[in-house]
Amino acid sequence: MYEVIMYDGGIYRSDELFELIEDVGGVVLMKNRSSQMLTVTMSIPSEDRPLVEALCKDIGGQVREVPLAGTEIAVVGPTLGRHHMPHPICDIAEYLRRCGAITVVMGLARGRGKLTSQINLQETSIIDEYDACVFMLGNFKSCVETKADLLLSKINIPTVLVCGPKPEGIEHTCDAIVYGVGRKASRMREPADRQKLEEVSDRVEEILADKKKALEEDPPFVHPSEIKSLLENYEPINMCLRPAPIVMHLDGLRAKISYEEHREAIENMMVYGRRLGDVCTITPSKINDSSMLIRIKTRSQVEYEDSLKAKQ
Repeated sequence: MYEVIMYDGGIYRSDELFELIEDVGGVVLMKNRSSQMLTVTMSIPSEDRPLVEALCKDIGGQVREVPLAGTEIAVVGPTLGRHHMPHPICDIAEYLRRCGAITVVMGLARGRGKLTSQINLQETSIIDEYDACVFMLGNFKSCVETKADLLLSKINIPTVLVCGPKPEGIEHTCDAIVYGVGRKASRMREPADRQKLEEVSDRVEEILADKKKALEEDPPFVHPSEIKSLLENYEPINMCLRPAPIVMHLDGLRAKISYEEHREAIENMMVYGRRLGDVCTITPSKINDSSMLIRIKTRSQVEYEDSLKAKQ
């Protein structure tokens, strides 16, 4: 059984931490360095956690729980304008990052106005690439109810609606609702605000737990962390200067390299004696060609394809 934890501390003696993670058979899921500070999200065997925690304490760092590690979450507002992109959206995105998730903030091209707001196919396709979505609406009840029914019902991933008033009759449009936030010009620093941030995180964790249970019934052929370890040795990814060049999802990964240039090389990599292209579906991101999505096929899918090949 593996556990996911985060080290938060200095760069001093961090090489000892990476060596220990490798020695116990763990995997580094994400690593961020800012000046002399370092955060490392890792997946390690449960029985070796006390050993890792002792080293983290010895080198002056802290260990925190990260329930959302290994996920990528979209935080969406109606538009990118200052009217719709206030502090709560940024605070929610930052709080989810502290819980281990990779977050992306985005706005719709035509989301403003109760009677004119809309979401097109390209926008829903981009949002559907993520593990979950947090949709932020405003302070007017009738506006929230109209927009939620129009915008959220077209999204196919687990969705949490965050808004000001308590809406009615839109439970079918999303998986969870957190009200009492709404639009505001100030940061969410007060105790009541922080409780709301924690509530949003809890709701996201709950809907992702349901998704994880569904995946456990027919799990991916290989774990995303194993493919991540394989891709880290690929030179174009190793040399990529973009933040988090490999982002893990519950059922795959996002690799931030060109699909057209590197698709063939990625497909021909070997994992458990099979081509990566045979056990994964590799497609370009709907955002642009500079990223690719690697969706891992389930065990039943691979077995079914093997049976078809055997009959041929």
